[in-house]
Parts: sequence; C-alpha cells; structure tokens
Amino acid sequence: MNLPKFLLADNSNNPEDIFVLHTEYPRFLINLKDDEVEWFEDVSGENEQDLANELENLIELAGTFYDEEMKQYEE
Repeated sequence: MNLPKFLLADNSNNPEDIFVLHTEYPRFLINLKDDEVEWFEDVSGENEQDLANELENLIELAGTFYDEEMKQYEE
C-alpha cells in the first residue's frame, strides 16, 4: 500500500483540534490549532541545523496540505 505523505486526523474527544499526520520519516502528528507536535521517531542524532530546517519545512507543508484539503471540501 502506498500511503499519502500527509493525512487529516480528528478525534471526537477533541473536536476543536485539527490534526495532520506526516507518514514519512520523520513521522509526526501536528495539531494545527496550537502547533503542538508529537514525534514518532527519535531524530536527536541528526545534524541539528539541517533537522530544524527540514522540520520547519515539513510543518509548513502540513499547513499547506490542510488548507488545500479544506478548499476541496468547500467546492
């Protein structure tokens, strides 16, 4: 099975939260409501500056993914 790079996720216990799951390395779940991130991998051994740049980019892509998905629902 080919997983998409990002998935929308929700939880009825947290109806105000907006979750996006990143399925590739480094895997994470971000709550777009408050930008809280839960990491599923230990990324501490990586070059810190390269990692920070990549993670910033991935979090931005997660927000863009969510915006594009919401546009499709509105149409």
